[in-house]
Amino acid sequence: MATLEIKNLHVSVDTDQGKKQILRGVDLVIKSGETHAVMGPNGSGKSTLAYSIAGHPKYEVTDGEILLDGENVLEMTVDERARAGLFLAMQYPVEIPGVSVSNFLRTAKTALDGEAPKLREWVGDLKKAMTNLRMDPDFTERNVNEGFSGGEKKRHEILQLELLKPKIAILDETDSGLDVDALKVVSEGVNRAKETSDLGVLMITHYTRILRYIKPDFVHVFVAGKIAEQGGPELADRLEAEGYDRYLKLEA
Repeated sequence: MATLEIKNLHVSVDTDQGKKQILRGVDLVIKSGETHAVMGPNGSGKSTLAYSIAGHPKYEVTDGEILLDGENVLEMTVDERARAGLFLAMQYPVEIPGVSVSNFLRTAKTALDGEAPKLREWVGDLKKAMTNLRMDPDFTERNVNEGFSGGEKKRHEILQLELLKPKIAILDETDSGLDVDALKVVSEGVNRAKETSDLGVLMITHYTRILRYIKPDFVHVFVAGKIAEQGGPELADRLEAEGYDRYLKLEA
């Protein structure tokens, strides 16, 4: 059973005007099998949290801790974090010209496991995952994210999730840019990953529509770099009805 602990996390980012503090003391615990939804207005620090956990060099942790099963994540390189079991599905996945999806996935699996997967087993797992995500078989021969539609990029992120089997997955606005059908397919992929492992999920979103398909156990509202309120799924319903105005008025 994995546990990701975020303690008193403060994070700054370099801007043209100098350093700007984004996170101002975030405390969060995500355990295996749990789904946490992080919601909040634009600029509240949701994506900063995701990229800080993943180790993006743009973000500087100035105080606090991030622990995975008691190990200090902040002392790990990006690839060490991945090998430890952390996974980030990016809001805007980058293109990797000249690298096919097939090579990318197999190389990633080999790097995580320390050995190449058995070919017949790997081909079977890949084919099954792609069929479940309603992806064309030729997709594996395309270069990673090159010319992909928004829906294809998000399906590719969830394909990685299903094949790489991390302990904790951070989904940064995985629902953005998806039509209803693609949203259902992507959500089903996340739910399958949860059912076939003890995956813990930290899901960042603006909207409640994805929460109709991926049911959260906990909902956290981010405002001005802090958690302003926490609750269960009913909190997301209230946000859908009322928006974030009352939190913003409190901050004003």
